[in-house]
Amino acid sequence: MTRCLRPALFATALFAAASSPLPVRAAEDVSLILNWYLGGLHAPFYLGKERGFYEEEEINLTIQEGRGSAVAAQVVAAGDVDFGMSDAGSLMLAVAKGLPIKAVMSLLNPSGFGVISLAETGIESAKDLEGKRLAVSPGDALTQLFPAVIAANDLDESKIELVFMDPPAKPVAVMEGRADALLGGIDDQLFLIEAQGHEASALRFADLGVNTVGITVHTQESTIAERPDLVERFVRASVRSWEAAREDPEAAVDAALKIKPDLNRESTLKQLKVDLDLLFSPNTESRGIGYGALEDWEHTKELLTRYRDLQTDREATSFYTNEFLPE
Repeated sequence: MTRCLRPALFATALFAAASSPLPVRAAEDVSLILNWYLGGLHAPFYLGKERGFYEEEEINLTIQEGRGSAVAAQVVAAGDVDFGMSDAGSLMLAVAKGLPIKAVMSLLNPSGFGVISLAETGIESAKDLEGKRLAVSPGDALTQLFPAVIAANDLDESKIELVFMDPPAKPVAVMEGRADALLGGIDDQLFLIEAQGHEASALRFADLGVNTVGITVHTQESTIAERPDLVERFVRASVRSWEAAREDPEAAVDAALKIKPDLNRESTLKQLKVDLDLLFSPNTESRGIGYGALEDWEHTKELLTRYRDLQTDREATSFYTNEFLPE
């Protein structure tokens, strides 16, 4: 009896071995720090996590809220977080000071910087800024770049009054009539004003001849050199996340609300839609999400050198790469 069973048992063992799945590599714990508190800009990453895009790339993603682009650059450079979000200007200034990071996605190619006002103020062009009071914050990127707006549009600087205040005070000053407009993000302060029942309008720096590459996703140069497979998988999942958000912005906002229920859904959705419109510049509109154009990065470098005291002899291409984007 035993001899008769052995062939059958052997065959069963072979079948079981052949049909068993191959060992699955354990998911890596990977962290991403945002450039600011969770808002519309960040919703696609939560959508991608919810839909399993990162899990499919064997990534267990943790997302942390941020406290500014400069902070995100610093913590990534220190190795405390794997990936970070920073605007290109902050990234270039950080790299020029020695931080070993590099952008692996040029996420928002036109800048989200703008001049924001109440619609009733009638600011419809750069020339309309003459004779107005402008709420600004000392030392921030917008205030430093505003002289480029003045130069590009041949404005009389003496006819524009700058009123300096902390960032949170700017929308309040505009709504209370203590300033005619403010320098801020068109996906942020504009909706703060509208959420209070006012009709707001905006002039984008990019439309006024002063465009800089906007938000990037970056990592340490050592991560690029030593763990290129991880970078490729993370970028691939992130591109899928943003593509999904383009197809269904409301689903992306819903995913963010599950993490932070106190978000204003309508305002967050409006923010995201503005950011989706900033994915491509004229130099990248024929390329995929995350692609950076040399022309845009070189122009950003020129503006930073002239107006934000960027001191570097590095080529623009040393600050970013497209090598990990899906073909």
